[in-house]
Amino acid sequence: MRALTWTGVNETSVETVDDPTILNDQDVIVKVHLSTTCGSDLHLLGGYIPTMRSGDVLGHEFMGEIVEVGSGVRKRKVGERVVVCSFVACGRCWYCNHELYSLCDNGNPNPALTETLWGSPIGGCFAYSHALGGYAGSHAEYIRVPYGDHGAFPVPDGVSDEAALFASDAAPTGWTGADLAGITPGDTVAVWGAGGVGQMAARAAMLLGAEQVVVIDQLPERLDQVRQHVGAEILDFAQDDVLAELKERTGGRGPDVCIEAVGMEADGTGAQHLYDQVKQQLRLQTDRPTALREAIYACRKGGSVFSLGVFGGLVDKFPLGAVMNKGLTLRGAQQHGHRYIPMILDRIAAGELHTEHLATHVLPLEQGPEGYEMFKSKDDGCVRAVFRPGT
Repeated sequence: MRALTWTGVNETSVETVDDPTILNDQDVIVKVHLSTTCGSDLHLLGGYIPTMRSGDVLGHEFMGEIVEVGSGVRKRKVGERVVVCSFVACGRCWYCNHELYSLCDNGNPNPALTETLWGSPIGGCFAYSHALGGYAGSHAEYIRVPYGDHGAFPVPDGVSDEAALFASDAAPTGWTGADLAGITPGDTVAVWGAGGVGQMAARAAMLLGAEQVVVIDQLPERLDQVRQHVGAEILDFAQDDVLAELKERTGGRGPDVCIEAVGMEADGTGAQHLYDQVKQQLRLQTDRPTALREAIYACRKGGSVFSLGVFGGLVDKFPLGAVMNKGLTLRGAQQHGHRYIPMILDRIAAGELHTEHLATHVLPLEQGPEGYEMFKSKDDGCVRAVFRPGT
């Protein structure tokens, strides 16, 4: 089959690779209809995530049709149109039983590195390096899905492939941040980042009852999408003083909840941003916490800050004093998509959550390298490049 592979730092190539096969009796094989780029994929391309190997198939956000099931599969069947959670979870360990699916004890067959880095291993994720399982990704014609009964979710009739696609990762990741941040009715919420995850976090905050939601970015096409498809307020950090503007909009207090949906390659302005860039390029820190640092300073006293963007290791000048002295609650997570995906699909079907607009550029899989370059450079207003195998 044909697949888009990682061949080196900032290098990709469409190659012919082996077709996936059933390895365990709970596996299903999915024929990929659509697969999309994600901002966290750029960390892989840029060499910021270790344990990538030349030839690894990229992609973790996808939907398609089940074409084969293992002998132990009970809920899924051949011919079903499904969306698949990007994180792999067994559905029966202690963490899965507590709906902490991205922390599954059995989803990652290569736990040693993450256990060394973070004190405990986390679950596995499609195509997100060998540290998170070494699974082949979804930018391919077919993909093996472990624990198919738990990770593949039927798409309701009336929900298009393009809409269902983002229920794989962007929407449940955004919902994870909004839900676990503890949003209550009447809250003011600020979201850093107007990409797919940030937009979905903002919409989730609104559906959870937030009275005011402000999304912060500098790209006009993304801010336009927020205004048109999410219905939140916008703030351009390249034009406005974010901290001052958020205080102004909240009666001097600051937002009740701040959600950082950017991650380790955050952009910013001023000397602090340049400092972060230099330190990261020299590998004196692994991640740029520009947006997260700003979220901590912006949050009201006694408020909640949620780290939703992907971070890999260590950051410098983390404002721990602000967290402690302001009495902030600081949380973070990879997505617990198995908890949210069925509800998200129902909300998409009901017209409460719009996702199709994120697919600004739909391309044949053979144009995968061009799609990633466009996505990385944000050319032509690209919010997400979506690949359709077989065309």
